[in-house]
Amino acid sequence: MPVNLKGRHLLTLKDFTSEEIRYLLNLSKDLKAKKRAGIKGNLLDGKNIVLLFEKTSTRTRCAFEVAAFDEGAQVTFLTNSQMGKKESIEDTAKVLGRFYDGIEFRGFKQETVEALAQYSGVSVWNGLTDMYHPTQILADFLTIMEHVSKPLNKVKFVYAGDARNNMGNSLMIGAAKMGMHFVALAPKALWPAEELVAEMKAVCKETGGEIELSESIDAVKGADVIYTDVWVSMGEEHMFAERIKQLMPYQVNMEMIKKTENEDVIFMHCLPAFHDQMTEVGVQVNEAHGVEAMEVTDEIFRSKYSVVFDEAENRMHTIKAVMVSTIGNL
Repeated sequence: MPVNLKGRHLLTLKDFTSEEIRYLLNLSKDLKAKKRAGIKGNLLDGKNIVLLFEKTSTRTRCAFEVAAFDEGAQVTFLTNSQMGKKESIEDTAKVLGRFYDGIEFRGFKQETVEALAQYSGVSVWNGLTDMYHPTQILADFLTIMEHVSKPLNKVKFVYAGDARNNMGNSLMIGAAKMGMHFVALAPKALWPAEELVAEMKAVCKETGGEIELSESIDAVKGADVIYTDVWVSMGEEHMFAERIKQLMPYQVNMEMIKKTENEDVIFMHCLPAFHDQMTEVGVQVNEAHGVEAMEVTDEIFRSKYSVVFDEAENRMHTIKAVMVSTIGNL
């Protein structure tokens, strides 16, 4: 049966079937090839899109804007709305739905993006919340398809670090949907919520995937992908000392890479990454806590294993696929 995503929201990949995710990934490949060939698109001609941001971003904003422009859409970047201040989320959603064909939200609460979807009457896309980051996972899986010589359902994927944050949650969901072997490598206190783990294990019974939770670094053996993210999320800057103590044993370094026993393993990170002393935060953390790198060493970040910038580019191609498939002129 042909896949039709017209009018759909992207709030979490839990709402999408394996077939629908595969469709988005294949569409992303086609749109990437089209851009590389220099073909100007028109699949979003006449469409107006608003990017509603509570949290700052580099990749999410740029990816949505360039993807929209590539296919002929007009974009408003909105960071100074009255939403939640002088105007309710419901009222804001109803207003924006009168002006725009699609709404992207990047902010703090999953409840906000769900309310926008409920009341706006147009497609809403989650650019990041406290719970989920679905557009990032699509980019990650496209990158794996390009760099790992196995189908997704044969890939062993290890996520090292804070496995109960939005990236840990979303990667586990995506991996379960695509039948992958997913390992959450973290101290037990930072494992994903038991309810979500149980839900994804049920999905794995249908897809052939596997969910593994481990505190042992030995769990990386045979990994095709090692993935990590920042240890402290936006708004949690007071947590650096605690997170460093908890997670330094799970830093992605050459020792961990060697433990995979896979010379073709790839390293991934959704960025930004604290791998050196070239950022204000990196310098501050080093001065306060005596660490030169946090979740990944500079050696690995700049190594042959790292595909982080291919991954970053793929945000644009996969986000384009989401917009084209949900509001475009396909």
